[in-house]
Amino acid sequence: MTAYLIRRVFQSIVVLIGVSIIGFILEHLLPGGPAKAMLGNRATPLAIQTFNHANGFDKPLVTQYLVYMGHLLQGNLGYSYKLNQPVSQILAREVPKSVLLVGSALILSVIIAIPVGVFQAVRRNGIVDYAATSISFLLYSMPSFWLGLILIIAFAVNTHIFPAQAPQGSTIGQIIAHPSGLVLPVATLTLVSFASFSRYMRSSAIEALAQDWIRTAKAKGLSQRAILFKHMLRNALIPIATLVGLSLPSLITAGVVVESVFNFPGTGLDFVTAATTEDFALLLGIIILVGVLTVVGNLLADIAYAVLDPRVRYK
Repeated sequence: MTAYLIRRVFQSIVVLIGVSIIGFILEHLLPGGPAKAMLGNRATPLAIQTFNHANGFDKPLVTQYLVYMGHLLQGNLGYSYKLNQPVSQILAREVPKSVLLVGSALILSVIIAIPVGVFQAVRRNGIVDYAATSISFLLYSMPSFWLGLILIIAFAVNTHIFPAQAPQGSTIGQIIAHPSGLVLPVATLTLVSFASFSRYMRSSAIEALAQDWIRTAKAKGLSQRAILFKHMLRNALIPIATLVGLSLPSLITAGVVVESVFNFPGTGLDFVTAATTEDFALLLGIIILVGVLTVVGNLLADIAYAVLDPRVRYK
């Protein structure tokens, strides 16, 4: 297991280097380059030349990348000239708010999906199973922005139960101070994620209930509760553990659309703003962060496999 983890960490480093190279090259391939994005379309050639020289953009691309990686290893993600702040400072302020929003939705969706999926597997092909399956397919196929707009119309515009806009603030404390504003964006992300998790949980539970060791447990006279919670659940959770691990990058990316719909001040909204204002430094910083979370999520999913299923052995 230790050797496997060492190999996975090494592979993860290679993947992150590849992500940084692709993002760095794409940034410099854009028309006008970073200088035109920072100075505007009306910038004179002399101003662009001065800017490129001051920031090292006139050096060979390989040299620029090595300088960027040197800064990156020191925790320097670049500087956002649009917001006049270091990218690391922006992410340190915005990421916790996105983690609060998407993390809450992810936890709620898993907590709801597991018992619903197990119940559907136990009572499969019944009325409740068909109804839950129909709801799951409906939510799974519905775009998150459309679901968010429906919730806004139903609970904000027509009934005025919850505000249509998410809480505004620069810190988590300011966001939590108005919890009613979090209900609709969290509900939107929860419903979309629940649909996926519940389907996987149902399929996995049905497969686990068909195994020989479940029939042996029934033959021994064990209660259904003991069979479900002591024998079936741990094995059925393996796909869910994988999905949760692979969902780790969604702490940053899943809120892009929802944060825009509800005007939530998080990383997703910053990403959209950076894309529209050509803030390449912030875009590249978010891309690197998502790459790190993707690699870490895959690694955690592999570890969860070994923990949940003793039969899994990595050689």
